[in-house]
Order: sequence, then structure tokens, then C-alpha cells
Amino acid sequence: MLKIFFLPNFCLKKFGYVLLVFVSLNTSAQVLRKRTSKLMGARFDITIVAKDSLTAERNIDTCIAEITRIENLISDWKNETQIGQVNSNAGVKAIKVSPEVFKLAQRALHLSKITNGGFDISFAAMDRIWKFDGSMTEMPSPEAVKKSVEKVGYCNIILDAKNSTIFLKNKGMKIGFGALGEGYAADRCRDMMVARGIKAGIVNGSGDIQTWGKQPDGKDWNIGITNPMREDTIFAVVPLKQGAVVTSGSYEKFVMFNGKRYAHIINPATGYPVTGLCSVTVFGPSAEKANGFSTSLMVLGREKGLKLLSKYPQYSCIMITDDGKVVTSPNIDVNKFKL
Repeated sequence: MLKIFFLPNFCLKKFGYVLLVFVSLNTSAQVLRKRTSKLMGARFDITIVAKDSLTAERNIDTCIAEITRIENLISDWKNETQIGQVNSNAGVKAIKVSPEVFKLAQRALHLSKITNGGFDISFAAMDRIWKFDGSMTEMPSPEAVKKSVEKVGYCNIILDAKNSTIFLKNKGMKIGFGALGEGYAADRCRDMMVARGIKAGIVNGSGDIQTWGKQPDGKDWNIGITNPMREDTIFAVVPLKQGAVVTSGSYEKFVMFNGKRYAHIINPATGYPVTGLCSVTVFGPSAEKANGFSTSLMVLGREKGLKLLSKYPQYSCIMITDDGKVVTSPNIDVNKFKL
């Protein structure tokens, strides 16, 4: 985990996949401060570089307040939030939401459409019939799998831009932003900090990492990507000074039936666990969008995933297949990596 005493290590595990940020020795007039908080049902590590400790701590407070504000707008497990009200009124009536929530829903629905449901904002309604805690003793029946996704379907989400309303056509439907919301919160904090004159920092929402600026010694932030085939080794170290990195992985949580591995990332369209890729790391300007892509690419698979990402040249990826093969998008500069 992140330890900030002049020579800290930044370590966070997400979906069984470890991302490390190594923070170098503070040799300048600037100071680095870090705090960990549980927000949006996840762990957030907030690191700020500022001219003094008080400024850094106050801006960490600002980030925490902003993440809490977002959580109170979009959390789908709280009935009183705007998204909670949308879900409670599924099949009944449209619910007016704030412009911010509506725009986030628009982006999430757009992502659902361009991935043909590889990412589906209505996945929150899926029955959790797959268990990855060791309690499963047999495969779910095809009937149970089919029934588990009956209420999932982004095509049944109606957005009314004129009235800023969201309507779920069928009773029992739910929408949830999940880690996409964590990525959005990380982006928001970065934008706020830059606007306030904070020139460097990291916001890490359970593995959705947004960076800007440089370390106090003038070096780039270093993101270490762990080898999913062997947790105690680093596959690559990637320098970042501006941008996001998000990883989705499936190698740690899985079950085995008849010699076949079924991992915990579920295809929203079929109800079955995805196969083919054990991890996907996406780099780009937005943590929100990188999160959506990393999840989608896991579901779409290597060929369809690379084809999708090719339409967004600001984003690049590293994929690792179930058999340990490393695949990168053509626009990634592997020469910058320390392999």
C-alpha cells in the first residue's frame, strides 16, 4: 500500500491486478502528501504535491469532499441518490436528474452502444449467480444463466435531454456506474486541482489512476504493471506525467469446471464469464473512459477490442491473454516502458 514518508511505494490491487507507483525522494521545495479513504464503496488513494504540507492536506480534503459529493449523486446502492431514485422507479416513471448526472448517463449509454453491450450500464440488474468465493460446486444451468440477464439491456434506457430525465422501461431494471464512476471522480479531482494551481498529484480510485505533473524531484510518475501470471513480478514500468491508466483483470477470481476456467468478469449480453484475456490495461487522458474501455475489451476479446480502440487514437492498451501472450495496440510506444 502507499507509504508516504519521503521514499514511499504506491501499491494498489484491483481485480487481482497490481498497479504500483514509485514516488521518489523529495529533494525540492515542494512536499508530497498522501491519504487513503474509503469512498464510493472503494479505496481511494489521493496524493498531492504542493508548496507546503498545509496546502497539500487542504487540497486532499477538497478531493475527498468532491468524491463524496459525486457518491451522493450516483451511488446505486443508496435509495436517496438520483440514480437510486431512477432505479426505484423502473417501469413506473422517468426521474429528473441534474445535468451532471444526465451527462454521465449519456456517456455511459454511448459506451454501451459502441461496445454493443460489452459494457452495459444496466448490468447492475444482473442476478449474481456466479460465485467466486469457493462456494460454487457446479455450473449454473443454461436456464439460470439466461434468466440472470433478463433485466439487463441498455436499449431499454430512455434519456430525455430536453427534460433531463432518465427512464428505465422495465420493472426490476437498474443502472449503475460502478468503477466508471470512480474514474469520473478521479478525473474531476484532477481537473479541480489543476484549476486550483496544484501542479502535480495522483488520484487513485481502486485502480482507476489519474496523474498529472511530476514528482517533487522532477521525475515522471512511474506506474508498475504486475505480471498477472506471477504476482510477485513486475511486467513493465510505465512513466506517466499526464494521463490515466486503468486495469481490468480476471486471473485471480475464477472457478474451474471440467478443466475450463471461468473468471469473474461477466459478459452482460450472455451472462457467462469472459475468456481469452486475463488482463487489459488502458492508457489515455480520461480515467472514466479508460475504465469503460478496459472492461469492454475484456468482454470483446483481443480482435474486436483492438478494432474498437483503434477508433480512439488517444487511448492505447496492453492485453495479456489467458496463455500469457502480450498484445499491445499499434499506437503504444513500448520503447518508453522498462520491461
